[in-house]
Amino acid sequence: MTEIQRLLTNTIEQLNHHEKRDNRPRFSISFIRRYPGLFVAMYAGWLATLIVVVKSPTLEDFVWLHVGLFVLLNGFFFFDVNPRYRYEDIDLLDFRVCYNGEWYNTRDVPGELISNIQASSQVSNQQKDLLAKMLVNKKRLTFYDIYSLDNQAS
Repeated sequence: MTEIQRLLTNTIEQLNHHEKRDNRPRFSISFIRRYPGLFVAMYAGWLATLIVVVKSPTLEDFVWLHVGLFVLLNGFFFFDVNPRYRYEDIDLLDFRVCYNGEWYNTRDVPGELISNIQASSQVSNQQKDLLAKMLVNKKRLTFYDIYSLDNQAS
């Protein structure tokens, strides 16, 4: 493991810990806050369907099924999952990109990581010069930039 990879992995782990990114579902009402109109429409539609089910002589015995399916199928709106960031996912295009997005291209690295790379004696001068050029050109670096910095020197 290279020094840049080690520093990058440590930064990712700190970020995961700080933001509680552990792939576990947590109950949250953020869906209601973010989409109040959709929430009301969803329940209004369910209520209208419930009225039809209750009034129908064929379906009236299945009210419990209707309620149960509604609760089951809409329950996931009340859970949020914060996916873990992983070093191995950087520059990997697979199904996880649909869920996580390309976080490594959109998320800026903390200035502390850049300082640690520049201060490390185990990082080559060539890599440090390349990092300085990237900082001048881009001003803000992403996780992918640091990842590519490590791969360019290899």
